[in-house]
Amino acid sequence: MTSPLLPVFARAELSFEKGEGPWLYGRDGQRYLDFGAGIAVNALGHAHPHLVEALTQQASKLWHSSNLFQIPEGERLAQRLVENTFADVVFFTNSGAEANEAAIKMARKYHHAKGHPERFRIVTFEGAFHGRTLATIAAGGQAKYIEGFGPKVEGFDQVPVNDLEALKAIIGPETAALMIEPIQGEGGVRSVDNAFLKELRALCDQHGLMLIFDEIQTGVGRTGKLFAYERTGVTPDIMAVAKGIGGGFPMGACLATREAAIGMTAGSHGTTFGGNPLAMAVGNAVLDVILEPGFLKEVERKGLLLKQRLAELKDRHPSIIVEVRGAGLMMGLRTLVPNTDFVTAARNQKIILIGAGDNVVRLLPPLIISDEDIAEAFNRLDAACAAMEAELSTKAQPGAAQ
Repeated sequence: MTSPLLPVFARAELSFEKGEGPWLYGRDGQRYLDFGAGIAVNALGHAHPHLVEALTQQASKLWHSSNLFQIPEGERLAQRLVENTFADVVFFTNSGAEANEAAIKMARKYHHAKGHPERFRIVTFEGAFHGRTLATIAAGGQAKYIEGFGPKVEGFDQVPVNDLEALKAIIGPETAALMIEPIQGEGGVRSVDNAFLKELRALCDQHGLMLIFDEIQTGVGRTGKLFAYERTGVTPDIMAVAKGIGGGFPMGACLATREAAIGMTAGSHGTTFGGNPLAMAVGNAVLDVILEPGFLKEVERKGLLLKQRLAELKDRHPSIIVEVRGAGLMMGLRTLVPNTDFVTAARNQKIILIGAGDNVVRLLPPLIISDEDIAEAFNRLDAACAAMEAELSTKAQPGAAQ
């Protein structure tokens, strides 16, 4: 039977009926350890009781009123984000792509408000992923996402990550901002050097540019800090957030200093659903947990433990794994086998992983995983590697089918 869904996803032949903590229960009757977290979305795992309570309580009162009226839950969430970050103001969205769109528009409007409408170009970095809208695929610059959708949206220039000379050469009188992920997620869990990020900040200060951090995947505790910029010693002017902030409920946010947002006046931007009471209730519940004393320290500790176990896995299986990457609970394995094969082999061992660029598999477990979960993940990944080694050995035998 042909599916009525638009065939833009290569979906696995697997579906789930419920989840609990770091576990997913498939309709095939099997239990799976979830080290994908819905692509870094389910920050607190599945069916977290505090999130369930917040959502159901709000659902019984008010779902939507629109931004034509005040939304106290949104005021509270914005205030908490401001108190715990560099930002002065927050704009709520429904997704990461919308958060990046807001960031792009804000950077351009800043220069327009300052009397320089010619400054609209934004420099981004090769391997980046900023979303699937026409503007954000242009920002990402990857041909596989741009091809077939007509002329590329004007105003984006790409340079290699960590190439300071190329960056300096491309900055011109039309440049408005630099936009970067502190760790490229879709690009292969590739960390940007802190020294390079500091150079970006210095160049922005020198040329009067906005510095935009895309923390859609790295944010909300994923790296062991509330946001990854805290690890770098570099503060952006504008930051896009999504994924973990909703703990599974669709929402995002664009955070900024008041100066960066100077051009965003009444009517300059908007959203129908962004910041609705349901999303705000869940976002506040997520922060309730993540801002608890000691929670982020535990994420750091568990991230180090996971990294150590993955290094052990690499040492045990050098024909399969060539590199361990990442920070906190955003880890990547670059493999010598196709990463799609690794994801499948892991799924056969009932552990869910996510593919990425540069032949990498991502491990993005919920932030509430236990040491025992990490040990179980190691055992299952060890078995997956052993199965792939056995298959490679069989193929290498004389007379084996090619």
